[in-house]
Parts: sequence; C-alpha cells; structure tokens
Amino acid sequence: MIIELLPALGKSFLFVLATLLPILNPAATAPIFLGLTEGATSTTRELLARRIARNMLLLMVGSMLVGSYVLDFFGISLPIVRVGGGLIVASVAWRLLNASHATDDRRAVLAESFTPEQASRQAFYPLTFPISCGPGSIAAAITVGVSLHDERLALSLARMGGGALALLTIGVVMYLAFRYAQRLLKPLGEAGTVVFLRLSAFILLCLGVQIVWDGVSELLSGMLVALPAR
Repeated sequence: MIIELLPALGKSFLFVLATLLPILNPAATAPIFLGLTEGATSTTRELLARRIARNMLLLMVGSMLVGSYVLDFFGISLPIVRVGGGLIVASVAWRLLNASHATDDRRAVLAESFTPEQASRQAFYPLTFPISCGPGSIAAAITVGVSLHDERLALSLARMGGGALALLTIGVVMYLAFRYAQRLLKPLGEAGTVVFLRLSAFILLCLGVQIVWDGVSELLSGMLVALPAR
C-alpha cells in the first residue's frame, strides 16, 4: 500500500506545483504588492508577506478540498466566480494605474498612516484576494481538487496531501518574493521602479478583463447550448 501511496503523493505534488505556480506567479505579483503597500515600513511589509502567504495557503487548500462542494451548495458556477473576481481585479488595477507617484513628503505621511492595524485589515482584501490569489487561481484549485479525488480513500488522501505540500511550497515562494520585493526592484532605480509598477498594473488590468471575458464567454456558451434548436 505504501509503495502505491508514495508515488501518488509525489505525482500530485509535481502536478499541483506545475499547474498552480504559473497561475499564482508570486514574482509577477510582487511589484503590485509593493505598489499597494507604498509607505509601509520593511517590518510591516514582512508582516504582510507572512500573512498573505498564510491566507493564500488556507484559501487555496480550502478551494482544492471543498471548493466544488461549497459552490454547489450555494448554486454558484465557476463562470460567475470568474466574472465577479475579474471585476475586482480590474478595479484594483485601475486604481494602481491612476495612483500618483509619492513625493518624499508624501512617503513620510504614508509611512505614518500605514500602521500595523491598517496592514492587518488589508492583508486579506485586496492583498490576498484578489491580487495574490484571484478567481482564476481559485477556479484552477477547484478543478485540480476534483481531478485529485479517487474512489479509494487512502489514495485520495495521499493525492490531496501532495497537493497541500505543493501549495505550502508556493506559499514559501510567495513570502520570499513579497518580503524582498523592494530589494529585487532596487537595481531598476526610482524611475525604473515607477515604470515597472505601471506596466505591472496594466498587465493586471488586462488579466482582470480577460478573467471577466472568460466567465462571460462560458455563460454565453451555456445559454446557446440551452437554447432549443429550431
């Protein structure tokens, strides 16, 4: 039995890691995190990075294990999740695109106002959801969870355990990317960082629109299939 379970755990670990890491993409999300926490101290950013990674892990593991059952209970389809979440992503990206660049005086004001209490309030929304772990990631986690289920309980538990380990690995990568985002962007200089943040915000806006379009397309396709043939 153990000989059968260990390969299942390893295969599910690699499968979930290869599937969800490119979607979550902590390296691409780190500049957005940096822009949304402008004025925060390094200590506050470290606190936020740890909480975001923890929240992401809990949200993704929960989506993978019971996400499909929760959606079925409330009668919510995945296309609706994509449309709603995509609108949130697009709105956050639009706010980042239109944010004015902070001067030295404004940075000092932001640093004073960005308290640990404020950071705690923003740790889940919008920094965890939908920035770090959006509707596309949740939909992918639900789909992955369905594919990992097996009629044999032991094999299903082994696969789910491998998936949870993969998400834990992604959480560590996300923490490191967010924790050291400022250092990673430091070689670009101040002007380069501003340009990079704007480009990242624009890409995030495009992703939000794409998520909405994917959801709308699925809804329209379902409506066309449901129409009686003439």
